[in-house]
Amino acid sequence: MRKVSVAMALLAILFAAPMARADDYPSHPITLLVGFPPGGPTDALARLLAKGMETPLGQTIVVETVSGASGTIAAGRVVHAAPDGYTIGIGNWSSHVGSPAIYRLDFDVQKDLQPISLLAYSPLWILGKESIPPKSAAELIAWLKAQKAPVTFGTVGTGSAAQLAAVSFAKAIGAKFDYVPYRGAGPAIQDLVGGQIDLSCLEASATLPYVQAGKIKAFAVVNDKRWPKSPDTPTLAEAGAPGVSLPFWHGLWAPKGTPQAVVERLDSAVKTALADPSVKDRLTQLGQVIFPADQQTPAALAAYEKAEIEKWWPIIKAAGIKASD
Repeated sequence: MRKVSVAMALLAILFAAPMARADDYPSHPITLLVGFPPGGPTDALARLLAKGMETPLGQTIVVETVSGASGTIAAGRVVHAAPDGYTIGIGNWSSHVGSPAIYRLDFDVQKDLQPISLLAYSPLWILGKESIPPKSAAELIAWLKAQKAPVTFGTVGTGSAAQLAAVSFAKAIGAKFDYVPYRGAGPAIQDLVGGQIDLSCLEASATLPYVQAGKIKAFAVVNDKRWPKSPDTPTLAEAGAPGVSLPFWHGLWAPKGTPQAVVERLDSAVKTALADPSVKDRLTQLGQVIFPADQQTPAALAAYEKAEIEKWWPIIKAAGIKASD
């Protein structure tokens, strides 16, 4: 009987430990992993979100950049971290939909991560360096069709939303692009502004200031409707190139097995942060559209990602996009 009692006591301790940790969570700083370089939209959103979550959580959130492989390196770090809520990761369409379709990963992006919250989105748009001759979307399409040599087109990693949009755009108008991959939006923007590449397809909120300053040109939005921050910029369909509607959305994940109480605490902190007037105003200024509060949940993020994967994986595979592209 004594052996049975000892065994039962040990089991009780083991099962109670996660609950105790959840009740005390968080007791020290949290690390938020970002899979893309500083200067891009994911990094900007991560830092605003982290700052907004610190007050409701009562702890510092340290933003750490782990770029490479279109965000899947950072996602992998989250997968293999301890499921205690102290390592979380922000991701987007590229890292959690596009790239997992082409990279050989040692994890399943749906099964091995715990969704926390759906955050915000903004459109992608077709951009050109300042010295490129066309001044409108119609002129750009005509110019591209007339080019005999491929035009350089910067993409943010293989399998990224930017690459898929570029491939679809080229196919729709019969253009030829020489794709130049970048580790993140920041370096791609720098080269586009510097004139090292002709075109790119980047997230609108991160590049709007450069467009407004006349350093690069915006030709068309890769979306089914125009972007409120730049209402005079047509959609690809309006420009004469029916293409994809690819809103560039972001979400927040934790390692699989993270206690439900911890996930709920993080989700609650996200809701508080995104409802904060200063955070909302800053994200609006950046051109980000915050998802409604009822979609800022683990279940909503899981369902949204699943629908995106079911939609885009067949398209990616049909396009023949490989990790070596």
